This record gives sequence, C-alpha cells and structure tokens, in this order.
Amino acid sequence: MRVLFTSLAHHTHYYPLVPLAWALRTAGHEVRVASQPELTDVITGTGLAAVPIEWSLGPVEELGLLGRLHDEAAAHAQGFDYAARGEHPWSWEELLRLETVMVPTLLTALNNDTMVDSLVDFARSWQPDLVVWETFTLAGAVTARATGAAQARLLSGPDIAVRARQEFLRLRAAQEPEHREDPTAEWLGATLHRLGCAEGFSEDLVTGQWTIDTTPPSTRLELGLPTVQVRHVPYNGPSVVPDWLRVHPPRARICVTLGASGSDVGIGMADLLQALAALDAEIVATADDETRARSGELPGNVRLVDFVPLNDLLPTCAAVVHHGGVGTKAAAELHGVPQLILAFGWDTEVMGRRLADIGAGLCVTSSEITPDLLHKQTERLITDPSFAAGARRLQEEMLGVPSPNEAVPVLERLVAEHRGPAAPGLDGSSTGARQYLLRSDRG
Repeated sequence: MRVLFTSLAHHTHYYPLVPLAWALRTAGHEVRVASQPELTDVITGTGLAAVPIEWSLGPVEELGLLGRLHDEAAAHAQGFDYAARGEHPWSWEELLRLETVMVPTLLTALNNDTMVDSLVDFARSWQPDLVVWETFTLAGAVTARATGAAQARLLSGPDIAVRARQEFLRLRAAQEPEHREDPTAEWLGATLHRLGCAEGFSEDLVTGQWTIDTTPPSTRLELGLPTVQVRHVPYNGPSVVPDWLRVHPPRARICVTLGASGSDVGIGMADLLQALAALDAEIVATADDETRARSGELPGNVRLVDFVPLNDLLPTCAAVVHHGGVGTKAAAELHGVPQLILAFGWDTEVMGRRLADIGAGLCVTSSEITPDLLHKQTERLITDPSFAAGARRLQEEMLGVPSPNEAVPVLERLVAEHRGPAAPGLDGSSTGARQYLLRSDRG
C-alpha cells in the first residue's frame, strides 16, 4: 500500500513519525513524507522520500499581523490549564475562547488553504491508501477525506487537545441552539466543501479514524478513542557517540536539557546548572553556543555539550531534568530513568503530574520554580530508590507494547476497513478510488 505521512515543519514534530514510517517501508510499502520545504533536508536525511508542499500566507504575513496573532494564540493555548483535574474541570466560556482563539490564528495558519490544496493535489495524483498525520497537521485528515484514503493521527504525548474538545462538545450540547458555536467544525467543514467533498465535517477529522499512540498506557488520558498502541522507538537524528560517553560515570549522572528551542521554564540554564552542581553528581547539559557563552564559569562537575544522542546518554543517567519534550520523556521512559519535568505550559504539567502519580518522576511548574526547589527535587530523584523502581515499572510497561514492525499488520487491516471513495477533483471530475488490495508485500 501507499502511505503518506504529514508533519509540521519542525524536526521535533517529525522525528516521532520516523520509526513507524520505516517499519512500513521495510514491510514493502511505499512511503512519502509531506511537509513545508523547510523540512525537506531533514526528511531526506532520515532516508525517506520528501514531498515539499506550498505554504504561503500572502500579504497578511508581510504586514506582520499574522505573526502577532499567531503569537497571541500560541500564548493563550500554551497557558490554558490543560492539567485541570476533576470530571468537568472547565467552563463553556473557557473552552469556547480556546477554540475561538486557536482555530483562526493557529490551526488555520499551520494548515492554510495553500498548504491544503498543495497536499490534496499531490495525494490526488499519488493516491495514498493511508495518511498518517501528527497532531498539528489536520490538513492530513482533510487530504485523506478528499482522496478516499484511510487516515490516522499519530500521538506522542498526552491527548490534551482532544480531552478539551470532548468537554467542549459536551458543554456545547447544553447550550441554546443559537449559541452552539463550533469554530473547528465550521473551518474544516468549509474546507471540505471547497474541495468538493460531499460528506461534511465529522469528529474523526480531529481525532483520526484511529489514533496511533506511542505513549505508555499508564501515562495516557483515557478518552475512549479507537487506538493502536505502538512502542516508542527513539530517533535522535544524525548523531555520533562521543568518547566520554563510552566510560561508565564514577558517580550519579544527571542529564539536563531544555529542548531544541530552549523552552522558557521559568529559570535560566546558568541558574539551573548552578543549583544542580551542588549535588554529588555529574551534570551533563545540552546547550547551544549562546547559552554556553552566557553560562560563564561553571563547577567542574558540569559538562556542557552542544548535542548528544539521548538514546545513548540516558542509559548512563540516574535522572533527567527537562522541559517536558515528548522525545526526551519517551527516551527516559524507555531506559527507566526517573524524570523531573519543568512544566511551562501546553501538555508539560499533564506529563509531569502523571509521572508523579505513578512514582516515576516529579514535576515543578514555572510559577513555583526556584534554585532551591530544583536542588531538593533532583536530589530526591537520585537518592530515593522508589523513583528508580517506578521508572523501571514504566520501562517494563513500554517494552510490552508492540513495536512499529509488529503494528504494521494491524494498520494494514484497518486500512482495508476504512478506505473509502475519493471526492471529485477540484476541476469537478472524479478521480475515483484506486482499489486497495490487502497485501503486505505490495509496493
């Protein structure tokens, strides 16, 4: 079969797709990866075929207005209390504002008409059987509907957006008919209509016809969605194992990383390292040139590195302190390493709280972070054996989940069940649906 992957043009969104893409490729299926041209070299660097797609926002982008609106939407979405507990933690007004802000200024910017049309044009010519999209690329779901492909959402972190939307839909149903706004349905419904799709909006354009979830079961938000469990397989990009990493550390080693974008967790890297350096441990921190220059002179037990593959570093570590990046969290889970998550918004507090609940880590939010608290919580991770035991339980759970290779036959079956007819082409002519034959050896 033919499988089209779609991703936002950032390697942290794309890398979680790579192991499954290669599992399908080595099973004999054709695989293409579509994204903006900025990601093309990253895609081809993973050995997969890239499909650059157009992405233009026109005069609005040139005026700088879109950038400001995007920043405002991102700040609102990042600061939303996704970690709120209880059966019904949010009000209708809170959730409607979240949808009203995110859809026109964030989701439609990342999945604008130019991008959707370019992606659909390619898919109508290539005729994929399955489209796999990461959570920010809803254009993938639209493309599947327009071409009759099956479609699945790949999830690599807690499903905070769908959890919030499910509560939004529950509260929406209780409103008077004239007040039942739904920005997501209106946007995607209008897009489908423009593409000539007879079938309108349905919730599977937000959730996928099924979800491919790479997180351990005990860390998930149970939302009642059709789900295929797939084990996370770390992919760090091109990397070289340094000489110093081949020697077992003489004392506890702690990894510190704030991710590729240096997330604002409420404390600077220099202060963070000074707080941790007082521990009887070796501190290994990833930092770019600018951060290293700002950090000044550091204690002898601190090693600053530009990059080191986490899949090789974390097995040597007693703990990891990080910003809640899904790749860092998953690699730590796979190697049984206790985690301290510095939660700064989005899904990071949900991650941190869940790890604390199951005894595999701790969480400190950006509003409460201090050097002293960092020191104390990290010391707990490396001296209290219960955290190592909790991390090992999580590791065993993750290793019990089917690998990407083992999941391929399940995906083949689901594609056979879900593939449908294509919508008429943009010029009004029907492209038809290429007959799908369930054969794992088909190219």
